[in-house]
Amino acid sequence: MKQDKIETAWSGAEKCETCGIRHLALFADLEHEDFVHIHNPIHEVVFKHGEALYHLESAAEHVYTVRSGLVKLVQYLPDGTPRIVRILRPGDLAGIEITTGGNYQHDAIALTPVETCQIPMTVINTLSEETPRLHRQLLERWKNALITADSWLTQLSTGTARNRVINLLLWLDASTTQADGSFTLPVREDIGAMVALTTETVSRIVAELRRSDIVSMLPGQRARIDRDELALLIEEE
Repeated sequence: MKQDKIETAWSGAEKCETCGIRHLALFADLEHEDFVHIHNPIHEVVFKHGEALYHLESAAEHVYTVRSGLVKLVQYLPDGTPRIVRILRPGDLAGIEITTGGNYQHDAIALTPVETCQIPMTVINTLSEETPRLHRQLLERWKNALITADSWLTQLSTGTARNRVINLLLWLDASTTQADGSFTLPVREDIGAMVALTTETVSRIVAELRRSDIVSMLPGQRARIDRDELALLIEEE
């Protein structure tokens, strides 16, 4: 039984070596000999829109590399109001905080349909002991998470209401991997939770941008923006 488990894990590790987004993922720097230390399976797990990868304070068992889609990290104000504190894109690591011990610090919810690689913490711990290459990638992930958190705070949580919405649209546009330049536009409630505005204010601003043909809605809750025109609208503060 143990040998079957190891063979299953090695099969999964072979997929990691040939993964199409490996250059973006946690295992980007691992070499062939590193993968022999993976003795627990890494699963490809798909989440529907609105499904949770994990919940705040739940047991720390896995981290998730986002392969496609967007994941929102949610915390809650004392009155229970949800605040989206960060969005994860393909290549980002969900649950990075558990790699230093403790439980998850957010609810991680699929903002769109999401494909992930579910990596057991036992694999992370073993590789951290056996190779310095994973340690370098973890440090890089922590650095990127810090930069994103700082950017989220300065661009999406402060300033005028219109600037916050515009900066979010520019961020979503810059994050897209679609050939047509479109991106999934979150529902108004989610946008409000990202930029600390009411749903009504978000709806009004998006409607104004659509009337100006700067934002175009497409089927499937997707949108496309005129990036240059949108950037010109950012107000001096």
